[in-house]
Amino acid sequence: MLSFSIFAVVICLVTMCRPFVTTTLEADLFEKTLKQTSNPQLVDVRSYSEYAEGYLPGAILMDIREPSFHTLVCQLDRTRPVFVYCRVGRRSLEAAKVLEKNKFKIVYNLDGGIIAWKEKGKAVVTVNE
Repeated sequence: MLSFSIFAVVICLVTMCRPFVTTTLEADLFEKTLKQTSNPQLVDVRSYSEYAEGYLPGAILMDIREPSFHTLVCQLDRTRPVFVYCRVGRRSLEAAKVLEKNKFKIVYNLDGGIIAWKEKGKAVVTVNE
């Protein structure tokens, strides 16, 4: 009887807890989801020089290679969805894993990064604009 009770508790906990999973979206769906999301947090995890060449409108820079990255992650709101991107998608996937470890439940990663975004002819902003 005790083993059944433990099993029941484990099943209950597993079904009640939402896993921290990143969803990787191609550019069109990333844009659509971003636009349809109330109060999203859009994060560019590239370097400042890459960011200056062009970034998605509304993005904030949080360079994943800087020591301050983990501190900046803690300043984001865990209750709001986070959209991350980089140049081609590798660093943003790494950043998404950091967000997951910090209990962010809704994280979207741009598949192919800003390169894929630009290939679709989507808008970017430069620092000089």
